[in-house]
Amino acid sequence: MKASEYIEWAKTGSRAKFNLATSGVMNYPMAELKVRLEDIELSGPSWYGYEPLQQALATKCGVASDNVVAAIGTSMANFLAMATILNRGDEVLIEHPAYDPLVSIAHYLGAELKRFERRFEEDFRVDPSAVERAVTSRTRLIVMTNMHNPSSALVDADTLREVGEIARRVGARVMVDEVYLEALFDQARPYAFHLGNQFITTSSLTKAYGLSGLRCGWILAEPELASRIWRLNDLFGNIPAHPAERLSVIALANLDSIRDRARTLLQRNRLLLDGFLDSRDDLEAVRPPFGTVVFPKVKQARVDELCSLLREKYETSVVPGKFFEMPDHIRLGIGCDSEMLGGGLERLGAALDELR
Repeated sequence: MKASEYIEWAKTGSRAKFNLATSGVMNYPMAELKVRLEDIELSGPSWYGYEPLQQALATKCGVASDNVVAAIGTSMANFLAMATILNRGDEVLIEHPAYDPLVSIAHYLGAELKRFERRFEEDFRVDPSAVERAVTSRTRLIVMTNMHNPSSALVDADTLREVGEIARRVGARVMVDEVYLEALFDQARPYAFHLGNQFITTSSLTKAYGLSGLRCGWILAEPELASRIWRLNDLFGNIPAHPAERLSVIALANLDSIRDRARTLLQRNRLLLDGFLDSRDDLEAVRPPFGTVVFPKVKQARVDELCSLLREKYETSVVPGKFFEMPDHIRLGIGCDSEMLGGGLERLGAALDELR
């Protein structure tokens, strides 16, 4: 079995007083969701989707209800979409660097894995010519993240269209994990699914809104594929936790205020991050103006030594780049409390100075 080394590390090795290893916005307080006890029921009509949640997600995403498959977070959405499309031995093309579970899912499914590069020297952009060079007549699925995990680089619609046309020519689909796209907030753009039926979007309320505990994820797909995904999900979870569905409907109804909180936090924290990066000549980073993570290159220290020093002496955690197949990088999350971020960056600077 191929498991995710990154997820195991995130669950068991990332906790620290100054935790810069998280990739989402800090948790949204239940008290601010304005939930009444009578709004919650233990059980309800949750068969192939809880209808109020299906409608709320369809409205949010600008699609019909039969395009929406509710899922337990983006991670399950990714697994269900990939497992529905790929059979053992099928060829799948995944970006590099990549979010580890996407690669691990492909291995678990027995797919033949190929890669296309998103180069640090090119700001981690997607180059359609690199996709075209890597794709073959055997490719069944092209997988990417937007915004990119781990760099927050944004893929524009024209590039997505080009990739979609490449996929169409070989009979493949394109799955775009767009959970971080939610962090564009008032500058949001349409999901990739709107570009054509060869596209599949996966996303959730987890990263940009601080609503991870709801596990409110979704897949956008053309109706026939969506129906197949629902049927595959029968093997993993007959029905979801109904209280979480009800809370998700309430959260979606109040998303404007939840979005405002997250936007304000990230704007404040990005100023802290930019000030820190401006002060360092030993870190080199692509700095998109949006997103919850950044992926700097460490120029004057070994990353494993840096991460060990941070944890053992400075009570600080960052994500080692080895989990994204780039061992000379680290991923920093900026969605935490501003005081924690400021303290963690100060300690990261001290550790880098110590290793000079």
